[in-house]
Amino acid sequence: QTTSSALKGAIQLGITHTVGSLSTKPERDVLMQDFYVVESIFFPSEGSNLTPAHHYNDFRFKTYAPVAFRYFRELFGIRPDDYLYSLCNEPLIELSNSGASGSLFYVSSDDEFIIKTVQHKEAEFLQKLLPGYYMNLNQNPRTLLPKFYGLYCVQAGGKNIRIVVMNNLLPRSVKMHLKYDLKGSTYKRRASQKEREKVFPTYKDLDFMQDIPDGLFLDSDMYNALCKTLQRDCLVLQSFKIMDYSLLVAIHNIDLAQREHAMADGTSQTDTRRPAAQKALYSTAMESIQGEARRGGTIETDDQMGGIPARNVKGERLLLYIGIIDVLQSYRFVKKLEHSWKALVHDGDTVSVHRPSFYAERFQRFMCNTAFKKIPLKPSPSKKSRSGTAVPRRS
Repeated sequence: QTTSSALKGAIQLGITHTVGSLSTKPERDVLMQDFYVVESIFFPSEGSNLTPAHHYNDFRFKTYAPVAFRYFRELFGIRPDDYLYSLCNEPLIELSNSGASGSLFYVSSDDEFIIKTVQHKEAEFLQKLLPGYYMNLNQNPRTLLPKFYGLYCVQAGGKNIRIVVMNNLLPRSVKMHLKYDLKGSTYKRRASQKEREKVFPTYKDLDFMQDIPDGLFLDSDMYNALCKTLQRDCLVLQSFKIMDYSLLVAIHNIDLAQREHAMADGTSQTDTRRPAAQKALYSTAMESIQGEARRGGTIETDDQMGGIPARNVKGERLLLYIGIIDVLQSYRFVKKLEHSWKALVHDGDTVSVHRPSFYAERFQRFMCNTAFKKIPLKPSPSKKSRSGTAVPRRS
């Protein structure tokens, strides 16, 4: 129940302090014990010799694994001053629709970072994951898994509010026309009536199969890169016994956006300010699946604003923004229980909660067979004619 502005203020004071004090410590390799360090600092409202005065109630700010997270930020090309500037220079923006989890979401004013409140169990689980997460990122920096940049806790008035800082998958500067949360499961996977009434609803698997029965078409290199990335990520999640994660897929329809602009042409001030592309390396969908290729710097990538170019069955040009979300649900006793009774009532294989290996397999199968397809090569392979005329036929 802490008021939102006090929480936002406390987060910004805490992060400013922790990143600042960390910058005085020399760079070094991450050691095993770094994953278990928790630094804690008290912020009395009148200020102290370490902390500034502020107009909120006294609070304590904890930083988990500061050295390990500094390493992760560096790996993703986020410099400490950029991180501070993005998160602490302007007020954080609260996003209205919290997820099913009831978490609060804030986005930094430059769109780079999402701050999400997490439950005690999830924060604990993320701490346990860190060594494995570190190992995975070293071997495979191109990933659609969430990019965790910091884990903190604000203690005020006897309450602990834990927050995680992550990459922002959906830049607000790009209008998303459709958004899906896909698990590859069909049991009860349709957006609720309440969800549908939202301005920007998140639809689910059954909605996707109904709205986009032919799937989303990617050129074959892109399709291969995406499926390979999903495969590696699912293997990692499976090894941590993680399941019930989703692929968030948001679709910006370039052709539709142009028609919308043309219709609103009387007021076309929107075109003048070109949305700024996100800066953080690997933070965009495009770089998550093919980072190296991007840096060859093809001309088209400027227009993609980090999205993955795709087409629908009508041949309209799309940009996809995707990422794997909800990975902090570990397959614990509760989930096992949930699965066994659901399986009794219903056909076990379509239920969304499942053994991690089965879950991963079904998830990949759905993404690479149903959701995403290769553009069938009909006309001459020269890129121009293909993008100009051909409409992908149903394969």
